[in-house]
Order: sequence, then C-alpha cells, then structure tokens
Amino acid sequence: MSTPDDHRRIARLVLEEMWGRGRLELADELYAPGYVDHAVRGPEPQTVLGPEGIKAAVRAFRAAFPDLAYTVEETMAERDLVMARFSARGTHTGAAFLGVEPTGREVAYTGTDINRIVDGRIVESWVHYDALGLLEQLGLVPEIPGM
Repeated sequence: MSTPDDHRRIARLVLEEMWGRGRLELADELYAPGYVDHAVRGPEPQTVLGPEGIKAAVRAFRAAFPDLAYTVEETMAERDLVMARFSARGTHTGAAFLGVEPTGREVAYTGTDINRIVDGRIVESWVHYDALGLLEQLGLVPEIPGM
C-alpha cells in the first residue's frame, strides 16, 4: 500500500520529470493500464486511457513546446488522492499547437493536477490549468482587458 509521501513523490515525478523533461518511460511505472484522464487539453474533452495515452498527450504538448519545464509549487495528499499545484514555462518553437505554426513566443501558466492512486499507480486524474492564459500568450485569442 502506498503512503501520502509516496503519492507526493509520484506527483512530482509526473510533472517535473515526465511532462517537464519528457521522461515518457515513467508512464509505464506510474500509470495503471486502465488509467483515465479527465483533463481537457484542447477544444474537445479527452479521455486518455492507459500509459500509452498519457505518453501521446505528453509527446504532443512537448512537440510544440520542446523546452517545457514544470515546477511543483505545493502538494497535498490524503487517502488515495494527491494534489499538486504547479507552474510551467516553455517556448512555442516546435510543432504546430492547436493548428497554429510555431509562434516563437514564451508562455507561462499555472495549474492543479489531482491524481487518484491505487497500489502505487495513477488510475485517474483531473488537471485544471490556465488554458485561456496560454492561448492569450500565444496570440490565439485576444487578451481580455482587466483580467
């Protein structure tokens, strides 16, 4: 049985190493085969299944932002849940993002990642991040005055 400290370690590995450094091999260790992702990573809600699905999501995001780096600002763990508050930075110099060719713009955004962990592996997650701010920084949507 995994402990809250184990859960915090997993949360850091996911954000800082897998998403932030592209260590996709961690998905096989950290995600259960039936893993479900409840995050919205674009205009359509997506459900990513299993380690291969999360690898594809990381690959796609890092292809657009090759220098992407994550910092875990804070974690909280209780029972089978762990929450990580994070910040991220990167530059859109790689592949197209949401159909837009690389802009060369630097972006910074924050978010919260909540994972449910069973037997040391993530079975389900919910991610909320400042997608609107990210799109504004890329010039894909106009900035909202006063926000």
